Amino acid sequence: MNMALVFSLLGTIVLVEAVSMVPSLLIALIYGDGDAMVFVYSILATAAAGLVMRLLAKPKDRMLRGREGFTVVALSWIVLSAFGALPFLLSGFLPNFVDALFESVSGFTTTGATVLSSFDWMPHGIVFWRSFTHWVGGMGVLVLTLALLPKLSDRSAHLVRAESPGPSLSKIAPKMGDNAKYLYYIYAALTLLEFICLLLCGLNPYDAALHALGTAGTGGFSNYSASIAAFNSVAVEAVMTVFMILFGVNFALYYFLISRSWRELRQNEEIRWYLGITFGCMLVITLMLLPVYHTFGEAFRYASFQTASILSTSGFATANFDLWPVNVKMLMFIMLFIGSSAGSTAGGIKVVRIALLLKQGRREIRRTFQPRKVEMIRFDGKGVDDHMLHQISVFGFVYIALVLLGSLLIGLEGKYDMITNLTAALTCVSNVGPGFGAVGPAGGFAGYGWFAKVICSFLMLAGRLELFPLLILFYPSVWRKT
Repeated sequence: MNMALVFSLLGTIVLVEAVSMVPSLLIALIYGDGDAMVFVYSILATAAAGLVMRLLAKPKDRMLRGREGFTVVALSWIVLSAFGALPFLLSGFLPNFVDALFESVSGFTTTGATVLSSFDWMPHGIVFWRSFTHWVGGMGVLVLTLALLPKLSDRSAHLVRAESPGPSLSKIAPKMGDNAKYLYYIYAALTLLEFICLLLCGLNPYDAALHALGTAGTGGFSNYSASIAAFNSVAVEAVMTVFMILFGVNFALYYFLISRSWRELRQNEEIRWYLGITFGCMLVITLMLLPVYHTFGEAFRYASFQTASILSTSGFATANFDLWPVNVKMLMFIMLFIGSSAGSTAGGIKVVRIALLLKQGRREIRRTFQPRKVEMIRFDGKGVDDHMLHQISVFGFVYIALVLLGSLLIGLEGKYDMITNLTAALTCVSNVGPGFGAVGPAGGFAGYGWFAKVICSFLMLAGRLELFPLLILFYPSVWRKT
């Protein structure tokens, strides 16, 4: 392990985080709530730590190999979350480090879970930082770093591959630095477009910015305790529903659309699965909610928003869905596992993995009565090799095992029932935010003790990094010099 290179890269990434706090400082200065110095101290401390890492670590070998790449990704998200907790700590609103760390991890991993019942009373700068962490973490901190510093490494693909959600990396440009720039151009343009649409719906610039950032990162953060229900606006809900679906699409498809690469668009099978699951769940939940809301239009209003929110792993809410019929909650529980497309800002297992697992299951059923038949599983018109299918099967097993183990560890505190603990673990791994029971849309994670919050923070990080980059830190051979 080339630790000098690892610390040098970590120092660069921490410096980028210090720069990312500047917009929150500007918001604090504009509104004058007294939190400006909190960001001054946080920026100085973060920048100083980054400079020290850069100065002390002088790697002789700057070749970034796969092991160092995955280690940098895992450690960077831990370090970024720790420094991201500084504004919450220094402001005094979350004086407990575990609570501040939980809030920071939830922000960067775009989970949206919180230990606070309301943000209404907090300074504008602190609230903006909580929302901005979603936007930074949505596309990926390492992708942002590569976009700003494209010459960071000759083999930066290891960084993006370890951080990008999904079983494969969609490369849209020859150089990884250019790849990162294009992704962030598209990301920023969609965020700006939603911001403008929300302004046209009547939101003030501050609220429009917060909710556009929360939607773009699929973090689901709102500065109102009632979430999007506080606006009671069909127009706002419609705009956010559309953009939650858009941010759940693989961003490479937007590049292909702009560049008019029609062949890649036509062959993409995941988008058909994603849209089919999304609109299918909207229709089914609408029909299930007819006894509750009585009219199809009203039922569709709440069903479509909540379906887009859960599948995109945003976690926004317009109603307390924990009070909905059991059959609706069972379907939503399944949706918590699925997520959206690979290469999007959403969490979950990802639609492409779900589709390939279903195809693999169908093939195994056929083999029971046609054992000699050779059948190739295809996706996007191409054959999928057995090694990839094996990786996806292992990922699915580890994903479910982590949810079950996490719920067991959380339940050791003995504070909540099984449904609350199970969905708390699941919503953390899937980076959704609200679950059912005490952690539902009307509740939160404040009732858990420090141990459960640490476990939830680990689950959120593991889910955002697709499990393995974080889990390999516990593998002894990773830390050997050779």
